[in-house]
Amino acid sequence: MTVGHTSAMPKITGALVDAYDTLLLDLDGVVYLGRHAVPGAAEALVKARDRGVRLAFVTNNASRTPGAIAQHLNQLNIPAAAEDVVTSAQAAARLVAEHVPAGSAVLVVGGMGLRMALREHGLRPVTTAMDAPAAVVQGFADNLSYGLLSEGALAVRQGAWFVAANGDATMPTGRGKQPGNGSLSRVIATATGVEPVIAGKPEPPLHRESMIRTRAERPLIVGDRLDTDIEGATRAGVDSLLVLTGVAGALDVLTAAPRHRPTHIAADLSGLHAPVVPVRRGPGGWTCGGWTAGWEDGKLWLTGEGDPVEGLRAACAATWEAVGDGQADEDAVKAAVAALDR
Repeated sequence: MTVGHTSAMPKITGALVDAYDTLLLDLDGVVYLGRHAVPGAAEALVKARDRGVRLAFVTNNASRTPGAIAQHLNQLNIPAAAEDVVTSAQAAARLVAEHVPAGSAVLVVGGMGLRMALREHGLRPVTTAMDAPAAVVQGFADNLSYGLLSEGALAVRQGAWFVAANGDATMPTGRGKQPGNGSLSRVIATATGVEPVIAGKPEPPLHRESMIRTRAERPLIVGDRLDTDIEGATRAGVDSLLVLTGVAGALDVLTAAPRHRPTHIAADLSGLHAPVVPVRRGPGGWTCGGWTAGWEDGKLWLTGEGDPVEGLRAACAATWEAVGDGQADEDAVKAAVAALDR
């Protein structure tokens, strides 16, 4: 799992999970896709909990309450209570409560998760601009109506502070990528010319909320997106694990900017329990397992066989060393990606 591309890389003996006391887990694309569990996820998480590691489920999805999410997890055979769930709705509610007077009206362009989170902070959810709300908070809801979006736009034009629970342009589902809250929030932003303050990953409020609730000392952020999960971990100074069960793939990782480069990579959550195979720099290039990668004449080469994730880790180490703080061009790494797919 460990990519091994920086001198600051943690030295881990045994399984990856043993180096951390808390897993801050994204949900969509990591634990489940739609209503169904990612294969092997439940077994990996139960095993981690049995080893004494705390599980916290941290999601940019603000549409459901923590209790509803915990119920869903239990249906997937993943033991979870409402207090184990941290949502962008909770982060958004705390953010609003810190900026507006107690008891203020807040127009909710979203679902029950947002409304409940605001009430927990002593704020009053409303649905019309005629209530003169101090803020507008938008979160994903699959039944979001034009009428509610219009009320949100009217309130923002009247001076209400505009907060979005998250800025995800897409969300992974069992049918593929579908529009996320970031896409939906463009309606109000375009209509008013006002950009929302983002509470969810990769912005600090959600990870601050997670740290407050878990009191983690050695957390590992686990996600499937480079622009939210991994960037959020980088900005928080926390180690990250990218799993390849959701949005990001090999080409995305190889061409990632420094802020999007994960500490570790695994095919799925079972990688938490696998022995850590080192990535090493040698005279012939970077090696991991049965793979060797290097950079020559502006292109990445990769040879070998075995676990393709180990090949990807060797390729990442070679690429990130070559480009430094820059980004690799897609054409420079395509041949290596093809080698991983063989």
